[in-house]
Amino acid sequence: MPSRPSFFSSSVGSKILIGLTGLLLFGFLLSHLAGNLTLLGGPTAFNAYTEKMASFGPLLWVAEAGLVAIFLVHVVKTMLNYRRNAAARPAAYREKRWAGHTSRKSWASTSMAITGLVILVFVISHVKMFKFGAWYVDAATGGRDLFRLVAEIFSNPVYVVAYVLTMGLIGLHLSHGLSSAVQSLGLSNQRIGRGLVLGGRVLAAILAGGFAMLPIYMYLAHQVAQ
Repeated sequence: MPSRPSFFSSSVGSKILIGLTGLLLFGFLLSHLAGNLTLLGGPTAFNAYTEKMASFGPLLWVAEAGLVAIFLVHVVKTMLNYRRNAAARPAAYREKRWAGHTSRKSWASTSMAITGLVILVFVISHVKMFKFGAWYVDAATGGRDLFRLVAEIFSNPVYVVAYVLTMGLIGLHLSHGLSSAVQSLGLSNQRIGRGLVLGGRVLAAILAGGFAMLPIYMYLAHQVAQ
């Protein structure tokens, strides 16, 4: 007799897992932005932050492994859920229309697959570029001078524009993803639904705007220093 599928492999369970991992990733982005804002304090402040993170040693590796696992679960479950929904509707809609003020459809919700793919590609290239990029030594501490690498990369306007545009797409993804995650976890209802949608958009804009501001700042600082 075939075993019954686990709860988290079901449609409802998958949505809950997607929502939970999505919120955990959002929490990481908030802490990551807080750390990256030390770039505004110059090389001493930012390198001190990165050195502090590196000082956790094995604990940092465990945290990074956990973060990768959460990210992979979120990506895989989202892809499987997307395929399941597509299979349930083999014939595509002839015309897509918004259902009016009661609909939660938006550009963000209908482009989640595309923006999600952009995020996946961005994360891979971002980790490769910064975590495994050039290793400069901070003459003052003997540790890694990550500030120099960041400043070097964002002295190129092509990288700045690409980064800012990507942050815009990530903000679009988050603007729907946050409210959708809360709804999937059963924390929403009709009374507060509109507020959650608006709150999700505001938080997404703040997060994406914060990340987008940094490469612009680094580029302008480089131009002034020349």
